[in-house]
Formats: sequence, C-alpha cells, structure tokens
Amino acid sequence: MPLPGLHAVKGAPPRGHQPLISVISFVCSIGNVPLAAVLWNGGISFGGVLAFIFADLIVLPILNIYRKYYGWRMTAFLAVTFYVAMAGAALVVEAVFGVLGLIPHDSAAQVVEASISLNYTTVLNVVFLTLAAVLVWRFLRTGGRGMLAMMDITPEEMSGMGA
Repeated sequence: MPLPGLHAVKGAPPRGHQPLISVISFVCSIGNVPLAAVLWNGGISFGGVLAFIFADLIVLPILNIYRKYYGWRMTAFLAVTFYVAMAGAALVVEAVFGVLGLIPHDSAAQVVEASISLNYTTVLNVVFLTLAAVLVWRFLRTGGRGMLAMMDITPEEMSGMGA
C-alpha cells in the first residue's frame, strides 16, 4: 500500500528525475523556487518539488569547482552522495508529511512578477549598499589592493622579499 502523498502524476517525470532536471536547469539558489512552484502547479509530487529545491548543491558550475579542487573521483563521490542524501531527504519528508496529512491538496501556487516598491526590504538594501560602499572605500584606502596582489605570491617568493 503506497504512503499517502506518494503518488505518480500522469505526464510528470519519473520519481527521482526532478533533481536531475534541477541540475541541468540551474538558475540560482533562489531562482529554483519559482520553478519549483511551476512544477508543483504542473502536478509534480511534494517530494519531487523538495528534491528539485535541494539540488542546489549538485549543479554543474559547483560540480566543475569540485572537479578543479578535488579531481574527478572525489567529484563523482560528492555528486552521488549529495544526490542520494537529497533524494532520500525529499522522500522521507514527503512520506512523513503525507502520513501527517500536511501536504497541500491543491496546487495553486502563484508565481507573481516582482515590482519595485518602498518597503523594509528597500530600506535594508539601501543601508547595506551604503555599508558595502564604506567597506570597499576603506579596503582601497588601507592597502587592500596590495594584500590581494600578495595572495598570488608563493611562500618561497615571499621569503625572498625579506618578509
């Protein structure tokens, strides 16, 4: 007997494929949320939507970074580990929420267009933009460029400079 909420939807990708869709359709971390809402409205299971959102750690740009730092073998290990953990977590959450009756029955999520408005977010954006400008100004005034340039110097080259 299938658990409540663990259902297949006609026309939906097979269970477990939502994360793969997320990996190849990477927008950005928060960009996956509206796409997940579209998937939810299209009939994807609750766990599939969660797996789609959780797939942020195994997108192609990050896998490429893993490859550069750790090599192909470790990258494959990390990708498989993250995939299994993400898909497993999504299935467990779907099963628990299904048993407890917490999965919404209607899929009427709305993806609305953002508009410019003056609210607390705007105020916080201005405050932190000002703070960032002050920090950049201070960085440039206190020799930050020189520090950055020294990051490319090896320890052997640095010891030859009398440091």
